[in-house]
Amino acid sequence: MGNKVRVNFEFELKTAPTILFNYLSTPSGLSEWFADDVDIRDNVYTFKWGSSETLAQMVKMNPGKSIRFVWEGDEEEEYFELEIQIDEITADLALMVTDHCEKGEEDETFRLWESQIHDLKIALGA
Repeated sequence: MGNKVRVNFEFELKTAPTILFNYLSTPSGLSEWFADDVDIRDNVYTFKWGSSETLAQMVKMNPGKSIRFVWEGDEEEEYFELEIQIDEITADLALMVTDHCEKGEEDETFRLWESQIHDLKIALGA
């Protein structure tokens, strides 16, 4: 495994799981909050921000529940995953984010995800 450390974040969202999964897994959904534009070809997603673009392989999908990506050039165990969890008692929905970052960059990584999830909430109207 590389030098990266795994980080886990939980964000509560007020939306239906089917709607949320669409925002996590489709190019049109991801381009609403995660990147400026997203294309997909053969499970390879091209994420575009301004004039730069980065490729990520979709390596695992549990339809309606979770999706896992590995950035081009990263080790497979240095993935990022978006997973929908629903509390059995309260029925509250949470988006669980698992990511990997350089040691010491955990707070910065959290702030980046917090900003992305803020944009997701706006897109969801939540």
